[in-house]
Formats: sequence, C-alpha cells, structure tokens
Amino acid sequence: MQKRNLTYGVALVALITVVACAAEAMDDMAAAAPGDVPLFQVDPFWPKPLPQNWLIGPTIGVDVDSNDHIWIVHRNTENQFAARTEIGLAQDPPLASCCQPGFPVMRFDQDGNLVDAWGGPGTETGDYTWPESNHGITVDNMGNVWIGGNGGQDRHILKFTSSGEFLGQFGEPGAAIDSNSDTNFGMVAKVSFDEENNEIYVADGYANQRVAVLDATSGDMKRYWGAYGNRPTDERPPAYVPGETPPQDFRTPVHCADRANDGMVYVCDRPSNRISVFTTEGEFVKESIIAPATLSQGSTWDVDFSPDPGQQFMYMADGQNMKVYVMDRESLEVLYSFGDGGRQPGLFFAPHSIAVDTDGNIYTTETYEGSRLQKFVNMGMGPNPGGDIGPAWPADRKSGEYGWRFN
Repeated sequence: MQKRNLTYGVALVALITVVACAAEAMDDMAAAAPGDVPLFQVDPFWPKPLPQNWLIGPTIGVDVDSNDHIWIVHRNTENQFAARTEIGLAQDPPLASCCQPGFPVMRFDQDGNLVDAWGGPGTETGDYTWPESNHGITVDNMGNVWIGGNGGQDRHILKFTSSGEFLGQFGEPGAAIDSNSDTNFGMVAKVSFDEENNEIYVADGYANQRVAVLDATSGDMKRYWGAYGNRPTDERPPAYVPGETPPQDFRTPVHCADRANDGMVYVCDRPSNRISVFTTEGEFVKESIIAPATLSQGSTWDVDFSPDPGQQFMYMADGQNMKVYVMDRESLEVLYSFGDGGRQPGLFFAPHSIAVDTDGNIYTTETYEGSRLQKFVNMGMGPNPGGDIGPAWPADRKSGEYGWRFN
C-alpha cells in the first residue's frame, strides 16, 4: 500500500468570491417560495493545484464524508494518460519536468486543499487485490473507505481506513459471473452507505444485473434484487429502443444504488435511461425514464440528494448528454438542468459521479478524457429557470438571466 499524508502550501494564483456563508444558503432554502429551486454556480478555482506535478486521470467516484471532506477515486495507471505529452516526468528516463499520475484515492477539504492521497496495488498493510479498473467510492460513518471495480476480473470490493490501512476484501477476483452469488460481485459500478441500518448498497454492476446489500461491519451479503424486485438473471436484455416497454431485467451497467433518508432506494439502470425506486427490502415503488431519446451509454449515471432533512431535491449526472439534472425527488420530475459539452469550467466531458456536501454544494467527476473534479456552489433558492440553462456561470446582470442560455 502506498500512501502519503500531504501538508503543503500552494501559491495563491487568483481569488474569487462566489457565495456568502453556507448558512445563508440553507436558510434561503428553508424560507424559499413555493416552486423555488436551488441554483448553482461553478467555482472555477476549485480544487487548488495538486502537488508534485500530479495529474488526475479518469475520475469515476466521488463522496462527501461527515467532515465535509470530498473523496475521489480516479484511474492513475500510465495507460490512462498520453506518455509523451501528459506524463513525461513519469517516463524512464523522464522526458520533461511535468507531469505524473497522482495516487488513485484523494481527499480534499471544502476549500479545495488536498488533505491526503493514497491507494494502489501493494501489500504493505495487508493482502488484497487492487481492482483492475477501480470504480466508485463511499465513506461510511466510521471514516472507512469502500472501493469497487469494473475491470474484467473484478468481482470484489475493498475496505480501508481513512488513511489507507487495509481492512477487508469481499469477493474473489476472477470468480464466475453470477447475479445470484452471495459471495462475489460482477464488476461493481458504485458502493454507497446507509448509516441508519449500517449497510452498504452495491450497484452490481457491469457484469451482474442487480442491487446487493451488505452488512457494513462484516461485509456479509444480506439481500439482493433485480429490476422490479425480481430475482436477477444473467440474460442480457436487447439494446434500448426509445419508447420501449422497460425490460424485466436491468441492463448493464447498473450504475448507482443510493438510499434516501426516507428509506427509498434510487437505482440507475444507465443504458435504459431508467431511474428505479425501491424500498430497502427491494420492493419496487416506481420508475422514470430520463432523456428517453438518449442512446449509447444512457442518461442515468449517478444521483445524490439535497442536504435538507426531507431531501426535497435529487441531482443526477448524465454523462452522455453532458449535464446535471435538478429534480424533485418524490415525483422524479426534472426541474431544470445545467451544463453542456466542453472543457471550460461549468462544462462537462462525461460527468460520471456526483455528491453533495452539507452546505448543498455539488461535486462532479468526469471520466474518459474529461478527467476532472468540479465544484458547483449552492447560491441559494430562486425561481426555477426551467429547461437547459447551459453552463452554471455567473448571471448576466444586465438581462437578469441565470447562467447562459444557448439560443
């Protein structure tokens, strides 16, 4: 296990004030007029520059812990970068003074400072197999870090302390694909934590077609289910067709499974553009098809919830259409969306994962060439702008418009 505690100073390049104190934004939510929605603005200077000429690769997991620290997992193997133009420092001999991949697990504070980084193959703290392709991260109430993997042989989940000490491996790499296995997984897309019941929800995944629920202490599997609460199968439904009757099985990947405070579990059937809602026992409640014309990788990539006790709003990352949806959680209605394709702040290249802190700020990660982590500051409540508003940039003070609408 490679790990490193980081304490370093970063030269101040620019300073921008994007929001008043977070308490004001939360008070604004409490006092909002009916129909008002949370509004967001990208912080273009978050996070701060990384040390040691580090780069972030495809970033495929994000979570916020109880201290409002932001955790990511990214793919840092050299094959994720262009050797000659991106990571010249990592070549033998070095080609340039910049750059090299950073450790795969990184932890930031709300100000964008890198607090710690660790992870990767090794047996310094125990005997485990790092995923071929790490995928998804969650931090439980004890500060333990859970990581999945969607590589060809990944059938397991790893558990570490917050400082990277190995605690447990659940599942056996290379095991047979079996959506009804009670010991192994099938290329896990995401893990999430249910504090009330001390359970881990597994979006399982890129090979299996189910949600699995584990005891967070022992790692033992407690239950699992497929689409509509059915017993899952390993038969692949045909490719998605707009207007179809949704299949009785999930398509792969099953990309998220997150429990809200009221006990509803939201599952991303990504290639079906489907968000399905279940009880914690796997009883089907309802579903909605988001952006139904979307083909290829689908629209429903990841979800998280607003921090108010009732979690009125749900936020969904859509890596195919390059946007984030602001939704009414109970009705599953899309209220508006922000973002668009591009590399400037507030735009996206495959937004993959999403998380929300206690101040209502949104954090997104991008996979593929996007390879980025962004912060969208909670600007408080306001009238619903409706539709697609484009980048979450500062309002046009002359026109009064929020963000920038494309005509």
